[in-house]
Amino acid sequence: MNAKVFADTSAMTREQWLKYRTMGIGGSDVSVIAGINPYRSVYQLWLEKTGQLEPAENGNECTHFGTVLEPIVKQEFTERTGIEIFEPKCIYQHKDYPFMLANLDGVVNVDGEECIFEAKTASAYKQNEWNTGVPPEYMMQIQHYMAVTGLKKTYIAALIGGNHFVYKTVERDDEMIADIIEMERRFWEENVLGGDEPLPDGSEGTTSWLNERYSKSNGESIELPEETVFICDEYEDISEQIEALSAEKDALGNRLKAMLKNNETGLAGKYRVSWKTVNSSRFDSIRFKAENPELYGKYVKHSSSRRFGISGGAT
Repeated sequence: MNAKVFADTSAMTREQWLKYRTMGIGGSDVSVIAGINPYRSVYQLWLEKTGQLEPAENGNECTHFGTVLEPIVKQEFTERTGIEIFEPKCIYQHKDYPFMLANLDGVVNVDGEECIFEAKTASAYKQNEWNTGVPPEYMMQIQHYMAVTGLKKTYIAALIGGNHFVYKTVERDDEMIADIIEMERRFWEENVLGGDEPLPDGSEGTTSWLNERYSKSNGESIELPEETVFICDEYEDISEQIEALSAEKDALGNRLKAMLKNNETGLAGKYRVSWKTVNSSRFDSIRFKAENPELYGKYVKHSSSRRFGISGGAT
């Protein structure tokens, strides 16, 4: 292994471990910086790395149980392959890029070659992704680990839906690693060390984070910077394009419906077109409120959210 030992984790508390993670970029941070992590925002990551926000666990309850089930995934991998897993009690650091850190789930030795081991858990909805390869967020993570350690191969195992086990071998991809290093370098040098607030992206993680952090308006009005006009212009332009494309999509769908008529499915080359009857039941809340106003008031649940919009652009 061609990496430095950044910190000994053998006697480290969870809080200390989280604090050490702010001192560099770890494998699970890569998908956040790339904007493909649905649970984490690059804003949140930036605030943590710059000390403006206390570091927290990545993800949600799914990642919590991923940690809980990690020993089971390791045990199953060893039972199926006969390959023993060694768990390093340290955080590794890239010898040339000190901001790149790696906290490995394990290391294995296969035919005299040292390789990385990574354990994952996933919901049943991720089955197709694992059938066709390794999900992109995990691919970026293990390529980051191979960049830090200099190792050339990773064994990644996953328990899917609680009852389906898979493991795959991933080779080092130097082209992807070069892209990852450059992406991480820019984030670390420009955003973390330079203090530049990262530009918001369109990821689910960033959207959720902004909605949660600024969940209530104060009712006041402010003057926005001059560049806002260009952002609004582009926003309006894209909105018009989406509306036009949506109308075109609906028109094509209606042409297919007209061809199907009362038939449920139709075949055309590689395509299977369906127009199925779906039966559903819906609670009539309007009628219930009119007929049982007191009972409705007892059980109704109130919530609030902020509605985003732009006006004044059209003439």
